[in-house]
Amino acid sequence: MSPQVMYEQNWHKEARERWKARGLKAVGGVAAGVALAYRFGLSPVVSGLVLGLLVGAADLAWSWWSFRSTAVWRGRRRGEAVTGRLLRRRLRRHGYQVLDGRAVPGQASIDHLVIGPGGVWVVDNEAWDPETEIATYGGRLFFGEKYGSKEAKALVEAAGALAGVLGREAGVPVTIEPLLAVHGGQLVHGTERRRSVTAEGVTLLRPRHVASWILGTPHQRLDGSQVELLARTAARVLRRMG
Repeated sequence: MSPQVMYEQNWHKEARERWKARGLKAVGGVAAGVALAYRFGLSPVVSGLVLGLLVGAADLAWSWWSFRSTAVWRGRRRGEAVTGRLLRRRLRRHGYQVLDGRAVPGQASIDHLVIGPGGVWVVDNEAWDPETEIATYGGRLFFGEKYGSKEAKALVEAAGALAGVLGREAGVPVTIEPLLAVHGGQLVHGTERRRSVTAEGVTLLRPRHVASWILGTPHQRLDGSQVELLARTAARVLRRMG
């Protein structure tokens, strides 16, 4: 039985225990609401019920979000579809163009190519189980106890290959920054959890943070005509993957 199937089965089996724990938390919320009501001269019944419901609802939302965050790892959602939608929603209004599933025939392939006023990025997607620590130690990338050098090197080489083709075909020299959208796992640096981890030439971050990273870390200035030229060139010369 795969880890994904075991995780899903255990999550459903533990539903009753989660509801019991949620009920206790809600009772605690009721007690806190009543105490606050007496402190500030409010209605104990209303305050208790409202805070109890809020605590229960927050716990339910957190539980569901935690389960849903593993959907890509469990094979219930496609990571590239999730990330692509987030990129378009945030970046298009800032003059960026997003091309999905592009490849240099015989050399490299990536999930997303992002071209805009701040430069060019490649974005790939990977999924890990919720307990995997994704970290950097001594400049090396680790996925749990395994080195991440192979994955980092492949993405850096893909970025270099695409930059060479685009620069040559469009006549606009470009550097391409590689990003890895992380579905699942825990991003850590030392003993602290982080929004991003950078090592061996690659930055890893959650899909919901990729667009903000791109907007906040421009590395090359491109005007509107250059963005359009590079996007048209990429669409023409880079093979679209099925």
